[in-house]
Amino acid sequence: MAWTTFLTRLVKSAVMLAALAAAPAAWARDTITLGLQLEPPGLDPTAEASAAIPAVVFPTVFEGLVHLGVGGTVQPLLATDWTVAPDGLTYTFHLRPGVRFQDGTGFDAETVKFSLERAIAPGSTNPQKVALSHIDHVNVLDPLTAAIHLKAPYGSLLQVLGWPAAVMVSPASAAGNVTHPVGTGPYTVADWQRGNAVTLARNPAYWGPAPHLASVTYRFIADPAAATAALKAGDIQGFPAFPAPEAIAALKADPRYTVDVAPSEGETLLALNNRRPPFDNVLVRRALSHAVDRQAIIQGAMFGYGDPIGSHYPPQNAGYVDLTGLYPHDVAKAKALLAQAGYPHGFTATLRVLPLPYAKRAAEIIAAQLAEAGVTVVLQDVEWATWISQVYGGHDYDMTIVAHVEPMDYDIYGRDDYYFGYRNPAYKALLARLDATVDQAQRLAVLGDIQRTLADDAVNVFLFEYPYFGVWDAGLRDIWLPTPVQLVDLATARFDEAGADAAAAGGLSSAGALAWLLSLAVLGAVALAAAKAGPRYVAGRLAVLLLTLLAASLAIFLVLQVIPGDPARVMMGLSADPAALAVLRHQMGLDVPAPQRYLAWLAGLARGDFGLSYTYRVDVGRLMAERLAVTLPLTLYAVLLSTLLAVALGTLAALGAMRGRQGNVVDALLNGVAQLLIAVPNFWAGTVLALVFAAGLHWFAAGGFPGWGGGLLPALKALTLPAIALAAPQAGILARVLRGELVEQMGQDYVRTARAKGLSLSQALLRHALPNAFVPALTILGMQFSFLLAGGIIIENVFFLPGLGRLVFQAVAQRDLIVVQGVTVGLVFAVVVVTFLVDLANAAVDPRLTRGRRP
Repeated sequence: MAWTTFLTRLVKSAVMLAALAAAPAAWARDTITLGLQLEPPGLDPTAEASAAIPAVVFPTVFEGLVHLGVGGTVQPLLATDWTVAPDGLTYTFHLRPGVRFQDGTGFDAETVKFSLERAIAPGSTNPQKVALSHIDHVNVLDPLTAAIHLKAPYGSLLQVLGWPAAVMVSPASAAGNVTHPVGTGPYTVADWQRGNAVTLARNPAYWGPAPHLASVTYRFIADPAAATAALKAGDIQGFPAFPAPEAIAALKADPRYTVDVAPSEGETLLALNNRRPPFDNVLVRRALSHAVDRQAIIQGAMFGYGDPIGSHYPPQNAGYVDLTGLYPHDVAKAKALLAQAGYPHGFTATLRVLPLPYAKRAAEIIAAQLAEAGVTVVLQDVEWATWISQVYGGHDYDMTIVAHVEPMDYDIYGRDDYYFGYRNPAYKALLARLDATVDQAQRLAVLGDIQRTLADDAVNVFLFEYPYFGVWDAGLRDIWLPTPVQLVDLATARFDEAGADAAAAGGLSSAGALAWLLSLAVLGAVALAAAKAGPRYVAGRLAVLLLTLLAASLAIFLVLQVIPGDPARVMMGLSADPAALAVLRHQMGLDVPAPQRYLAWLAGLARGDFGLSYTYRVDVGRLMAERLAVTLPLTLYAVLLSTLLAVALGTLAALGAMRGRQGNVVDALLNGVAQLLIAVPNFWAGTVLALVFAAGLHWFAAGGFPGWGGGLLPALKALTLPAIALAAPQAGILARVLRGELVEQMGQDYVRTARAKGLSLSQALLRHALPNAFVPALTILGMQFSFLLAGGIIIENVFFLPGLGRLVFQAVAQRDLIVVQGVTVGLVFAVVVVTFLVDLANAAVDPRLTRGRRP
């Protein structure tokens, strides 16, 4: 038949398009643009604590005496070798000859003396001043030999000298390094467009091998969606410390990119102001540690990426002690500790939230978790500069969320003036023991005691080790090394054109596989209905389906055109360069008239192509398929639960209605239950279910989704509470409809005949009335499936489920109209297809419907 041929060709065309990928043309590349989320406030790593500074200038512009390699091993850099005196008080460094600063100034032992004594001077703002203050003075033995004298043995000196704060600076240019940095590295700062980008140029006088890349530009992209869009658009070729964990799966599946996922040195904390009541009470701090569910935060805020921590120490480093079990998630224990501390009714505190996605997401989850223990949290957004000034500098805060990315930074807890406000003489004694210990086994033992002390004092609520995400052009080589301080190595980075050109021709995507399955299901149902009802009826219903889809697509497109907000402007920010904005608008197809965009989108839909996401620059169909892996099972689970509950309630109520006065009581009671299920909003039901069965009884998780790779049972367990919340009102509606139909059917002649032949009331209802009552109930069930598939956005946000609902929510906020259009038309398609299948099922059950007559 013509319509089956059309559907078959349509599916084949979609599969062929999904299987094709064009290989990019080859060209020699010696420039690169990388994305960074935060712009540095200055460019001198010896002057400020911001991690954004070394991300740009270390070790590209500035270098130190030594370099920390993979695993934290100390390797020569500006010093070729060194010796340590037997008493551990003197380190003698032999310097590399022929090294000059980028302004032509020579590097020698006087430079070492100036750099290190400047870092420990009284007026120094060096972020590692405390660690470097173990240095007493530096002697110049000759131009290429410097001796560092310590106040006392300090076993961590070599590691500290490999940190960004210990780089070498020239006496001639040190004062201006904040704005015009001058170092010895392979690159110089060629341009700094504040608010936009910093460009580095190859240093022609570099003492080492010349870097492969002639220039490197760092673009500052704060918004995770914009970062993904910039990668997909080709505006940047890499993003160290990529800020959008929700996009990692899609980027991994894209052959144009390579993705590194590894633990970082970033301990993510709910930092507490130990100076300020009630956080100066260790019982309160322990209560907060019990109230927070780390795994839920990792799932909800980091999309499952990250390792829980129980102290301020990275799990991948030697000497790590697993203390995550010291404060298990236990709301009852948290309440008991608060009561013991004098806060039986909890208290109210402010949580200052940085403009970072992980901080914002984690803050919302933590606020909800602490509320369960009676702590009211007021969220307060602050910009990074304000945070540095008020929180880090002025200690004006209750709580805040931040990742401490400096390596081996457990020493910050020994600083009385640090923003935590933690003071413990015993802890300082442990730090002193560590400093005086050189033997590696003994040092690891002391490190274990350090971790246990911090955990026992619950100085902060230790959340998780922030994962490092590095996303790179597939042709980029040798750019990342898993070192404690260095994320990218531009001295060795290069483009491998063979690798870059080998864009793999993809096989059938998950969206294509889903299209195959849906198409087979539709064709199977059509074939069954054709046999039962005839092809003319099926063709008529298909025509209505196609016309409905066409009208819906036009309505969706027109409505979305009037939504305020320019997608390109949202992605690039209000201060975006007009020329770059115009280029992005052209890449997104926003510079063509609306009718042309609609026709192009409609033509793509006809081919099964939903278009490319403005934000993620990946196929919308792929995004939908990934989210359907959560939404579709959730919907089916909810439909199953609602059907089972509705059949039970409906049949029991109908039996009660048929049994006289005593049965009427049962009927009224069950009808009341059904009415209650209808009246309760599903988001409220979801919240209550989470409070009772997750926070109270700990039977289920309060939110998040572990993924199907973790096993069927954990995945279904995560979907149970949201499925119940979705199913409850639908079960009430279906039960009332089913009860009414059963009562009506029980009055029909064929039921009376069955009763006259000896069947009991319940037998007649189940064998004869129930199958006939399901004909109208099928229509309701089909409508419910459509509603549940499209209407789970609130529940998905309540339970932090990465489904279609959250995708639409994010897309609207990001003005990713093509995603909103694609998801909406996909949901409309699901609704009309389900309605179509219900019509066919009804026609198969009751052939009279195909002749235009009602029974």
